[in-house]
Amino acid sequence: MNKTQKIIIFGGGGAVLCLIALVIILIVNNAQRTEQVNEARAEMESLRLANDRLALTNEFNQLNADFSQYEDQQIYLKNDSLIQQYNEARLKVEGLLAELDEQKKNNAANRKRIKELEGEIATLKGIVKHYLEEIRRLGEENEGLRQEIAQVNEKNEKLTSQVTQATTQNRELTQTVKLAKKLNITGLSFQAYNKKGKVEKNITKAKQLGVSFIVSPNNTASAGMKDFFIRILTPEGVLLGGGENFEMDGASIAATAKRQMEYANEELSVSVYWDVNATLTPGDYTVEVFADGYRLASRHFTMKK
Repeated sequence: MNKTQKIIIFGGGGAVLCLIALVIILIVNNAQRTEQVNEARAEMESLRLANDRLALTNEFNQLNADFSQYEDQQIYLKNDSLIQQYNEARLKVEGLLAELDEQKKNNAANRKRIKELEGEIATLKGIVKHYLEEIRRLGEENEGLRQEIAQVNEKNEKLTSQVTQATTQNRELTQTVKLAKKLNITGLSFQAYNKKGKVEKNITKAKQLGVSFIVSPNNTASAGMKDFFIRILTPEGVLLGGGENFEMDGASIAATAKRQMEYANEELSVSVYWDVNATLTPGDYTVEVFADGYRLASRHFTMKK
């Protein structure tokens, strides 16, 4: 083998070695790039899954907020199964979120959990939607009931007012009728008499007291025998007693004297006398006249010594 052949052989072998080395380098570089690409893809998948988890978590929190907004109105729900369904779905979602937080699984496992989470949140969303629709429907029904109750109360108030007004009018009418039947008297006088039956100006010498008045005609009043009761009070406020008691407004009242006379709806003169049994004092005497449960008159008379 000459020198030239040796050079060719060794040169070709070196070239082959260089080519082999280049191929090996390319293969290694390609494997590294493939691994980097896979790692980048895995990282991107992890980020996407994390983003999906965050979005689902936010959606879950919003559903809880929507539910909690009307939670105090649960007592109005007739369908309690909605609450039970919501609580069951909420617990499943919370369990899946906890698994994603606590267990470091591969992307495939996490992707499976995310898929399950999407399904459970979709179920939860449907339950919350139905729940809110029920709450709103009940709210509208309650508002309608409140309006009906308000209208009924308004009608009852008007009716009560009308009844009260009618009762007042009836009471006033009854009182008017009673007053119309009441006897009216005029010319009330009070005199003191001495032992000779003459008018006595000195009250200390009085042996008899007389009260006189005229009953006016009244066709509304009932005719028949009437008991006229006289009350005489001294200046000291002491009732000159001795007469019968009479009833008035459910109370028994003592009288000084009584006179019974027949009333025929025409003018009637009445005189009632009371015998003095002690020395009277000068001053203002009060004279009252009663009949049929009414006080017909009350007047003060000054009697001098």
